[in-house]
Amino acid sequence: MSPSAIEPQAIADTQAAAFIDRLSVNGVETRRLKAPKIGQGVAAHASSDMFKSLGYGKPKAKRWDHRLSEEARSRKLSPLKSAANYLSTPGLISLGGGLPSSEYFPFEWLDVKVPAPPHFSEYATKELGIVKRIGKYDITDGKSIYDLHVALNYGQATGSAQLLRFITEHTEIVNHPPYDDWQCTMTVGNASSLEIALRMLTTRGDYILTENYTFCSAIETALPLGLKCVGIPMDSEGIIADALDSILDKWDPSAHNKASKPWLLYTIPTGQNPTGSTQSEERRKEIYKVAQKHDLYIIEDEPYYYLQMQPYTGPSSPDVPPPSSHEDFLRQLVPSYLSMDTDGRVMRLDSFSKVIAPGTRTGWITASEQIVERFVRHSEVAIQNPGGISQIILFKLLDETWGHAGYLEWLINLRMEYTGRRNTICEACERWLPQEVAEWSPPMAGMFLWIRILWHKHPAASTKTALEIEEEIFQAGIERGVLIAKGSWSRAEPDAEPSPDDDMFFRLTFAAASSEAIQEAVQRAGETLRVMFGLISDDGGEGEVKEAEKVVQNGRK
Repeated sequence: MSPSAIEPQAIADTQAAAFIDRLSVNGVETRRLKAPKIGQGVAAHASSDMFKSLGYGKPKAKRWDHRLSEEARSRKLSPLKSAANYLSTPGLISLGGGLPSSEYFPFEWLDVKVPAPPHFSEYATKELGIVKRIGKYDITDGKSIYDLHVALNYGQATGSAQLLRFITEHTEIVNHPPYDDWQCTMTVGNASSLEIALRMLTTRGDYILTENYTFCSAIETALPLGLKCVGIPMDSEGIIADALDSILDKWDPSAHNKASKPWLLYTIPTGQNPTGSTQSEERRKEIYKVAQKHDLYIIEDEPYYYLQMQPYTGPSSPDVPPPSSHEDFLRQLVPSYLSMDTDGRVMRLDSFSKVIAPGTRTGWITASEQIVERFVRHSEVAIQNPGGISQIILFKLLDETWGHAGYLEWLINLRMEYTGRRNTICEACERWLPQEVAEWSPPMAGMFLWIRILWHKHPAASTKTALEIEEEIFQAGIERGVLIAKGSWSRAEPDAEPSPDDDMFFRLTFAAASSEAIQEAVQRAGETLRVMFGLISDDGGEGEVKEAEKVVQNGRK
C-alpha cells in the first residue's frame, strides 16, 4: 500500500513563524518561491543557506577551532574556485578559467527510465516507468534548470546547486537541525567523507572512539593516518553510554603512549556495520550528554538510516503493515544525532549508496558552517566535486520526477523490502542454525545479522584459541559453499590481545541474495556449525544430537 501525499494544512497567524509542515506542500515549495534564484551556469555557487528555512531564534553552533588539525587550519580558499563566482555576471566573457567548451562533450542527450511512484518494482518500471531525457542545452531551451552542458563541466566542491537544494531540503524535512548555522555539502560517499573528516579533526598519534566492533574500512582508514581506535563496549543497542563515560573519566595518557584523552567519537548508530545494532532515541540522548560532558565531537555515519524496518514478529505472525503516511514514516524513524544536536558537535554522513545505488558515488555531510567550510576547502583539492553524470541523473530522479513526497514513498518501499529480507534470514536461522551454539537477535535496521557463537562449547576449546576456531569455522563454511564474515575482521582494536572470555561472532548479510539463496546459505552454515561442534558427523549422520536438533532435522524432511 502506497502512502498518500500530505495535504496542505491551514495555519493560524500565531503559527506562521514555525516550520510545521516538514514535507513539500507548505514547506519546501513555499520556500522555493521565496529563495534566491538558483544558479544555472557552469560551476554556479550555491550554499545550503539559500535553501533552508529561517532559523527563528535557533542558537549558533559552538566553534571548533581547538579541535581542527593543523592541516585543516592551513587550507586557503582556492582562487580559481572563487573566481567561478563571477561567471554569472551579465555580459562577462571569461578567459580566466580552465573550463573546456561543451562543444567537445561527446554526449547530445541521455535517456534514463525511472520508476513512477508507487510502482517501484523492476517489472513495473519496465512497463510503467518514466523516461527522462537529459539534453546538452536544456537550460537554454527552457526545458530544465540543469543540463549536460553544466553537469559535464567542472563544478563547485559543494556540488551542483540544483541537487544541493534537494539535499538541503531533505535534510531539513527529516532532521530539522536545532541550531541555526548548519549547512550541507556534497561528497563522493561516506568513505571519502570519513577520510576527510579524520584528516580535519585529528593528528597522528591521536586515539578515536568507536564501537567495539566497527566498519572494518573505517579502521583501515584510521590506521595509516597514525590513529588508534578505542573500542567502546556494546549491547543490543550499540555503544553503552556509561562505558563511554567511564573510559573517558579514567583515561590515563601514560597507558596510551602519552596520548591525550580522545575527543572524537565515530559511530554508526543505525543498523550498525557489522553488528546490526540500532541505538534507541534514549541511548542517543545518553551518549550526546556524555559528549557534552567531555566535549566530544561526533561523526554520525548513517548509510543505513533509511533501512529501518518493521518489528520482527516471528515466522507464524502476520506482517506489520507499512507506515500509513509520509509523516507516519518520519515519526517511526529513530531521531538522529543531528536532530538533537543543539551544540553543532555532530557531522552527519549521508549517502545514496544504500538507498539508490553505490555506483553513483554521491552523498553529503551536514555540520556547522565552520566545519563545512573547512571540509569544502579540503574537497576542492581532493575530490573537486561529485561526478556530474551522477548528479544530473539523481536530480532528474529525485527532483524532477519524484519530488520529496515520491522519494519518501521510495524509502517506505525500501523499508518494507528490507523487512521482508530480514524476516527471511531470521526464519532461516530459526530453522537451520543449531541454537545450542549460536545466538542472534533480529536487527531493527540495516543489512546485517550478527551471530554470536558459543565457542567455549567447541570440542577443541581447551586447546585452541578463539581466533583459531573462528578461522576453522570460516574455512569449513567456504568448503561447504557459504561465505560469512568473521567478527574479528571488525574489531576496533585489532592488535589487542584477545581475552579467553571474548565472544566470537560472524556477520551474515541479507541485502542482495535471493530468498532461496539465503535459505540455502544459512542451511550450509548450520551444517558447518553442527559438524564443527560435533553435533553431527561430517557425513551428515547424527552424533550426540539433542532433542531440539532432532526436531529441526525432522522439520527439513
